[in-house]
Amino acid sequence: SVSAGLDLPGIFLFAILSLMTLIANLVFIEEAVYIYRKIPSSKRSIIIWINAAAPVIATTSCIGMWIPRSTMFTDFTAAVFFATVIHKFLMMMIKECGGEKLLLRRFENGRFKISTGPCCCCCLCLPRVRITRRTLFWLKLGTFQFAFLRPVFMFLSIVLWTNGNYTLYNFSPKGAAIWISCFVGVLTIIALWPVGIMFQQVRTLLICKKIIPKFALYQFILILNHLQAAIINILAMQGIIPCAPPLSSSARGAYMTQQILIMEMFLITLISRVVYRRRYDDLEPLEHTSEEAGDNKQAP
Repeated sequence: SVSAGLDLPGIFLFAILSLMTLIANLVFIEEAVYIYRKIPSSKRSIIIWINAAAPVIATTSCIGMWIPRSTMFTDFTAAVFFATVIHKFLMMMIKECGGEKLLLRRFENGRFKISTGPCCCCCLCLPRVRITRRTLFWLKLGTFQFAFLRPVFMFLSIVLWTNGNYTLYNFSPKGAAIWISCFVGVLTIIALWPVGIMFQQVRTLLICKKIIPKFALYQFILILNHLQAAIINILAMQGIIPCAPPLSSSARGAYMTQQILIMEMFLITLISRVVYRRRYDDLEPLEHTSEEAGDNKQAP
């Protein structure tokens, strides 16, 4: 077992990180109960999903830390969960605007700025697109495709792994890992683009709902869970992170990723509690606007 090969400082580190994971999950459970009681049912599940991202990643990292053989499964589980969170975050911005109908009414003469990251941040010459029900559909489809196809690629990877054709850290052109990773990377970029487009459009309107710190937390989780892990894995494969018997360079890189992620997700969970924990009464002016718009429409 892992604990049998640890010295006293190692056992202490594992215990502290496991305690952080436990506290993160307890904080999330308490926050989920608060959201369930205070937030309207139309937004409840979306906000709980988004808040669960950091505790889920911390939990999967903790399991991977204690059970090294489960690393591939825990990493895939965290990636699939966050793929769903990307779609949920887009839907949350639409819900916070009062829903799709009210959003279209607010921006009926507006246009989406599509020259934004990660796809087209350098293409400033791109025309702005009218905000219609059709463009909203394409934005939602852009994030939904990732939430749907990421589990499909996860299933394919596990099938190939059981057959010996998939190795997590083998990125040779003849291996399946490099091709699956490239496809997933393209799908990820396509999914992040609609979120960036929508945020650019609604950030001024939703500043009273703390959309900027919420978007910052979402971006931090994305960068730490994907980019940071990729950089550490590349350093391990290049031998820059040295092996420490009985751990190889790749195994040691995976350990470092998991331990760092637990600490980072613990902090993000605490910050998320502060950002998302607000009484729904604070949003009453915008809700009144949506109610009045609905009443005016029904009056004739």
